[in-house]
Amino acid sequence: MSFQISRRSLLAVVASSILSACTQVPKPGLEANAADKANKNVITPPEKAPIEPERKDEPAPKLDYAKIYGPVKDESYDVPAVEYGAIKPEFLRQEVAYATDEPAYSIVVDTQKMFLYWVLPGGKAIRYGVGLGAQGRAWKGRAVVHWKRKWPRWTVPDDMVARQPHLKKYGIEAGGMDPGLSNPLGARAMYIFQDGQDTLYRIHGSPQWRSIGKNASAGCVRMLQQDAIDLYNRVRGKTPLLVI
Repeated sequence: MSFQISRRSLLAVVASSILSACTQVPKPGLEANAADKANKNVITPPEKAPIEPERKDEPAPKLDYAKIYGPVKDESYDVPAVEYGAIKPEFLRQEVAYATDEPAYSIVVDTQKMFLYWVLPGGKAIRYGVGLGAQGRAWKGRAVVHWKRKWPRWTVPDDMVARQPHLKKYGIEAGGMDPGLSNPLGARAMYIFQDGQDTLYRIHGSPQWRSIGKNASAGCVRMLQQDAIDLYNRVRGKTPLLVI
């Protein structure tokens, strides 16, 4: 019984803070550095995650959604299956015809249609349904995916803790929330940089699969866990990104 109560409590905290999941930068260590102590609004960037220089193109997955969105054993985590039948079909991963001037192996996010496109050669793309920022939190423009990370930590910045004191246990000095199935950043995070600076926006997996196709995040691009893993495996180097 105590385990069930603890789990409900954790999920309640995650649900109350899910809108602000993207306004932080995971830290490689547990302690705030000197810059953090001098300026509580400055958060150091994560260690650079290794991004393989070589490219290995992969064919688009077949439309076997029971397999695509089935349970996944990923490192020490058991990612649960997605109830894909409860999601609008257009938001499920699929290869589509896609006319664009953007280069192959780049990312385009259409904020109006709630789609993320992984551009392929020959006028095609892999399309994923996504969840995006609530009103007033949207971001648009050109950028690059500068880092990527498996099972990232979620570290709440001090200004957010000031607004939501119950999140202090996930703050900078506490070391953030451990990676895991209930972590708002999910199984994968890809870090968006613009002009060499961290925008604090992320493309990331989400345990909240019902948020796909909705404006519900803090401005980040949410994906189904299985889709975030798939995209992560495709992204190489400083992948160009366009958010329209």
